[in-house]
Amino acid sequence: MFVASGAIAALGLAPHSGWAAVIGLGGAGGHWRILIRERVEMADTRDPGSKQPYHAVRGLPIGEAERRLKSYEATAELMAHAAIQRIADRLTQGGHRVIGVGILESAGRKGSSLADTMASHALIHTADGDHFRNAVAAAAARCRLAAIRVRARDLEADAAAVAGKALPKLYHALKEFGRDVGPPWGADQKSAALLAWLVLAQASSRSRGR
Repeated sequence: MFVASGAIAALGLAPHSGWAAVIGLGGAGGHWRILIRERVEMADTRDPGSKQPYHAVRGLPIGEAERRLKSYEATAELMAHAAIQRIADRLTQGGHRVIGVGILESAGRKGSSLADTMASHALIHTADGDHFRNAVAAAAARCRLAAIRVRARDLEADAAAVAGKALPKLYHALKEFGRDVGPPWGADQKSAALLAWLVLAQASSRSRGR
């Protein structure tokens, strides 16, 4: 495929239980625009448990819970990989070199073991979210795309610092992105856009440092 000189793109994903909001951001020379806005599904609709896998296996013997979780993990990764590869191919066909993926990370505490996680409802919630974050990261690796994971509470400050923009300017840029593409443009899409922007800004910074 022909790739326009200097045109790059990155994906940002804000995962939820069973799905993720995706934004593809790209352009050339630091002038970014929204290229793709999608929702990626990562749960099998035929199996309700695959949407909240840790909730689904709560109360099962640990061995059985581990086996079911591995099955849910394989499904989520397969679906995430198919979606990310399709989106990356579409961006490449549009003349953009896809350079990486940003994933919105949880700030929640994680269990030290499956038994530890199963004993706490709060840890189960975090584990359900991490299940899909991990699926996205594994899918990105299969697509040979570097992935970064950024905690939600750090995202705005990190993006502003790397992009070299004050937060008000960053908020204004996000507002303009939303105006360009129209609704839906909620918290998920904004976070995904910032993640993609962070990946692009890091790449541009490394390029200038050479």
